[in-house]
Amino acid sequence: MREVSTTQLTCDLLVLGSGAGGLSAAVTAAHLGLKVIVAEKDPQIGGTTAWSGGWMWVPRNPLALAAGLQEDMAVPLSYLRHELGAQFDEHRAQMYLSQAPNMVSFFRAKTALQFIDGNGIPDFHGRTPDAATGGRSVCAAPFDGRRLGAHRRLLKSPLWETTLWGMGIAAGAELRHFMGAMRSWPSFAYVARQVARYALDVLRHGQGMRLVNGHALAGALMASAVQAGVDLRVNSPAHSLLQEKGRVVGALLQTPEGNVTVRATRGVVLACGGFPHDRARKRALLPHAPTGEEHYSAASRGNTGDGLRLGEAVGAQVATDLAHAAAMAPVSLVPRRDGTWAHFPHLIERAKPGLIAVTRRGQRFTNEADSYHDFMRGLLAALPAGELAQAWLVCDHRFIRRYGLGAVKPAPMPLSPWLGNGYLVRGQTLAALAEACGIDAAGLQATVARYNTQAQAGVDEDFHKGETPYNRIQGDANGPGPNPCMAPLLQGPFYAVRVVAGSLGTFAGLRANVHAQVLQAHGEPVPGLYASGNDLSSMMGGHYPSGGITLGPAMTFGFIAAHHAADKALP
Repeated sequence: MREVSTTQLTCDLLVLGSGAGGLSAAVTAAHLGLKVIVAEKDPQIGGTTAWSGGWMWVPRNPLALAAGLQEDMAVPLSYLRHELGAQFDEHRAQMYLSQAPNMVSFFRAKTALQFIDGNGIPDFHGRTPDAATGGRSVCAAPFDGRRLGAHRRLLKSPLWETTLWGMGIAAGAELRHFMGAMRSWPSFAYVARQVARYALDVLRHGQGMRLVNGHALAGALMASAVQAGVDLRVNSPAHSLLQEKGRVVGALLQTPEGNVTVRATRGVVLACGGFPHDRARKRALLPHAPTGEEHYSAASRGNTGDGLRLGEAVGAQVATDLAHAAAMAPVSLVPRRDGTWAHFPHLIERAKPGLIAVTRRGQRFTNEADSYHDFMRGLLAALPAGELAQAWLVCDHRFIRRYGLGAVKPAPMPLSPWLGNGYLVRGQTLAALAEACGIDAAGLQATVARYNTQAQAGVDEDFHKGETPYNRIQGDANGPGPNPCMAPLLQGPFYAVRVVAGSLGTFAGLRANVHAQVLQAHGEPVPGLYASGNDLSSMMGGHYPSGGITLGPAMTFGFIAAHHAADKALP
């Protein structure tokens, strides 16, 4: 390849991308003695990880074992076998389940990244054999951003619309405090302390210093990378990979200072975040997006398929035979003052009692309390071929003031800005709401009447809402009825937010072996080339069996790739 750069750098391992998959590989490799460069396309570090919930699916993790929640590896392996069906890969699944706990142990012992347990979080599909009601999840522990020092400015901020004035809210007990602040003095006091702490941080540092969820994961990984001597470079997209005698030996980066050639003696890790904003790839792999424009991912906007194209240019193959090419989620389009739109993922409120989702015909189509991926599967299955994938989340006044709705926060936050910009639609009656949204009024009224009758009894005869452990934990045990996921819609005015087809990221990535080595068409590795994160084809085969099945494998296969590149045995 003809080199046109004016600058040359050398390292052992070059990592392209700075989400969990890339930083996991970088930090691990540095601790194994390699000189590592991370090249990030965007102006800041963190990718979609910084916007995520920060949860990882890690069966048999050390925190679960310490709590006495022990299970043989055969049990989660059986769950995956039942869930993934024809896409189940025994070798990758065994590698993952054996090394994911080792990954957690390594980061706990060697780095700034610490974890909190998810021992009470169930798998998504409680009716599947060997599903667990807990003990298979961990999350990044809250992280003090002051530990990043001057590097803090390089860390990507969380998605503004998912925060309160820019302040992240941790999942679980903290979120419950925020939702209950107007009904509980202990919760009010807790929220007041957190808001005051955040305000003080903003005054002192210009931003909050208590990082939570995926922001904490990205921040702790970044701090760990800095401590381990990793060279972090932003605004440095990769233009092409360098090869010598068939082996990948580096990449050509395009930077504001000019082209830079990076030679990497141990290889390159592709961790560029998949293709959620690559119009051509979406058009090819997402049937509901025939032009590539009908899919609105909540992933980082810089994730435009760079890693997949780089891999294909040296003979790698993108998997096109998965059950689903994307980790689907309902997304609402939030107007911003600058004329752009945020893509808000609806992950929390759908299971709370007093909300339904309907099509433009006014009809329910799925169990609203199921996972975001299953919600979208239900919507796509319910719509006639060629119809735009959209639905409306509908609730009453009691619901929206208690739980909020999408980007709309619960009381005491005002509704007027959201009504004013058109994001939130209101009607004094169901018929008025239907007219404002373009929903069939008779259909919506009939649906709500039927639903209200079922909610009073606490039994969803149509879609079985509230019957699985995952449904119930996402609901509200202190709700008004016997089912934590159901309550009648009674108190006008009524409200709705439109949701469209979106995703948290993509599943279809580069084919690879158990060591995260990228494979050529004939099944042999591309020497010197690895993939991690969403550039690596999902080991779940396009299925979504539990929360954290993106970040868990991203962290683990980054850990595995680093060991292989360093020629070190796995634990």
